[in-house]
Amino acid sequence: MSDSNQQSESLKVGIGVDFGTSNSAAAVFDGDRVHLVPLEANAMVMPSATYIDREFQIVTGQQAIEDYINSNMGRTVELSAEVLGEGRTSTGQIGDAGLPEEASTERLYGQSFVDGGQRGRLFRGIKRLLGDSASQRLMVFARPFRLVALITPILLRINHQVKTLLSQHGFSTETADHACLGHPVDFEGSNPSRNATALQLLSEAYGYAEFQVQSFYAEPIAAALSYLHEHPAASEQTLLAVDFGGGTLDLCVLQRHGTDFSVVATHGIGLGGDHLDQILFRELLFPMFGKGERWRRSGEDREIETLFPFEQYEELLLNWAVSYMLNQNQYTSPLLQRMAVGDEASLKFRRLYDLIKNNYSYLVFQAIKELKAALSSEDHAKLDLPELDIELTVSRSEFESIIATALDQFQETIETMLAKARMRDVDIELVIRTGGSSLIPAVKRILEDRFPGKVIEHDPFTSVAAGLAIAEYRGLGNPPLSDEAP
Repeated sequence: MSDSNQQSESLKVGIGVDFGTSNSAAAVFDGDRVHLVPLEANAMVMPSATYIDREFQIVTGQQAIEDYINSNMGRTVELSAEVLGEGRTSTGQIGDAGLPEEASTERLYGQSFVDGGQRGRLFRGIKRLLGDSASQRLMVFARPFRLVALITPILLRINHQVKTLLSQHGFSTETADHACLGHPVDFEGSNPSRNATALQLLSEAYGYAEFQVQSFYAEPIAAALSYLHEHPAASEQTLLAVDFGGGTLDLCVLQRHGTDFSVVATHGIGLGGDHLDQILFRELLFPMFGKGERWRRSGEDREIETLFPFEQYEELLLNWAVSYMLNQNQYTSPLLQRMAVGDEASLKFRRLYDLIKNNYSYLVFQAIKELKAALSSEDHAKLDLPELDIELTVSRSEFESIIATALDQFQETIETMLAKARMRDVDIELVIRTGGSSLIPAVKRILEDRFPGKVIEHDPFTSVAAGLAIAEYRGLGNPPLSDEAP
């Protein structure tokens, strides 16, 4: 038995923390009941968000989002050049007239990218960057912040709320220095060592957040474990857990052996709700911002007509946290020229200009998330952005057509999972569906068509945290930096 298992056996409670791409949750298991930890005033789940203002004061969760909206939404962004230093324009030596030349200097400017009016930076989705060794630091008001430093405040808040719940239930808070921590089967990124890199950073952040005794457990296995705890008398022996969240799609196949179980295989890919949001932005809104429109302008000896170079804007538009970088002359000058044409398409470029100048990117993505959520329960929903004079009615069938490639990836991932487990569809007796993106009707339909009568929904936003708490109590987690879950 490992030291980690020995430690966990002596714990009076198990603590599980699910730090997610979009949202986070935590739970405590006392050996009998799972107690979800309230992370917001009126919710068990909190946004995985950190907001840092110009005084480097930090807030987290829903308040972070609200502070960002209140201080930055609708604000005209003005980027200025950053002063890199000073350089001499003359030597100060004696000139032809016998008098010393004035040793004047001038400031040297870098690329125009400093947003002097920005009141704060919002960070959400940091989990997606953990496996990328090239993105270990992000600039915040000219200071480099490690990803660990952006995650730690969220985990400190979770630790505080865990202690509050333990105190309310009569448990000692002095031993709340331990937790089982969730992780995807595979972190995002192309780095071959991305899993080890990400786990090392997570372990460091949890340590700073006063979770000193750590174990790790794969998120889809945790979701299945929480189901097994809730349904100890269930007859199904072979289970497929599908955890479709904000950043990743993770699956595992388990086999039950009496009151115990074994993991047959796991599989995961970098596909989640955030990716679907980007697809919707690209397909629904890019044409309304000028993609595909032509641009006629004067050349040296003739008039030039080409497609407007919209591709130069796309990557920054799709990543709202850095889209303010579009407010540079290289991006805004072509827009001003195209808007001046005064044709019908000029209105589209005016929208794009307004989005950039007023920092509306986060607003756009929130509207897309609301559209996606509405289409989970309605046949039609509106994408309403009055600030940009956009109102679209989207049908569920249109939505499914737009994300068709992602749905194909979802089906292929199931195929791969079953192949790794060396099983067929008929071998699966129960499918556990969890994670926010698992609420999409097309995802439900794919699973139900493939496993008719075998699919159940299981606590989409809290099942992983509950399972992690149970895993720690039972000593199932792996020591930090272990590559594989049990």
